[in-house]
Amino acid sequence: MSGLHRAERSANRLGALVAIAAASTALPGMMRVVRERGPAGGRPELVFTPFRLLLIGAGWFGAAAAGWRPLPVRPGHTARWMLLAGGLGLYLAGMGLAVAGRLALGSSYRPSSTLGATLAPNHRLVTSGPFAIVRHPMYLGLALAALGALAVYRTWSTVLFVLQVPVLVVRAHREEKLLARSFGEAWERYAACVPAWLPGPSHRSGVVLPETADADGASVQPGEPRRQALA
Repeated sequence: MSGLHRAERSANRLGALVAIAAASTALPGMMRVVRERGPAGGRPELVFTPFRLLLIGAGWFGAAAAGWRPLPVRPGHTARWMLLAGGLGLYLAGMGLAVAGRLALGSSYRPSSTLGATLAPNHRLVTSGPFAIVRHPMYLGLALAALGALAVYRTWSTVLFVLQVPVLVVRAHREEKLLARSFGEAWERYAACVPAWLPGPSHRSGVVLPETADADGASVQPGEPRRQALA
């Protein structure tokens, strides 16, 4: 077995383990969104019921398994090394960013869908950690991870993952409308300081993020109820 083949096999196993670990951090939020919800936008109830989540999950994983077939491309030896190194780095960085965003949200994390989004009861607005860099670190991380997975695995399923990236943009837009309605001026100030997708300067001229921090270290507007941002 060549060194390249061994490296690809190791990368494939590492990628699978990282995906399982990252998915496990999202499961508690999936369970909570079924039991309790705060303010909502759209129709999240059309997705977030136990039976519908089971059907959607089975369909998604079934499609991914059926599409786990190699693409009709045969890169050369050097190109394979480059795809492996660059793709694995992008995949791990993306998954790390997504998990960091998930952990920053804590127990208030609630997943959304293209049909609707919901906040947790007693949310607080998180502006620290990865949320001080971009407003949607989880979605940005998943997009980077999808591109990295395509480079590493080169299967039809990874093409499907990349094609799902525009769906993340739709979800982010829906969530921002809900956040703007729920947080008002505090959200507008935060959105004016922090870019949605591409990292940039933390603060823009004349705009200051809330400085009061709660016990978790997340910045909140003085006197406001504890609330939390989405991905």
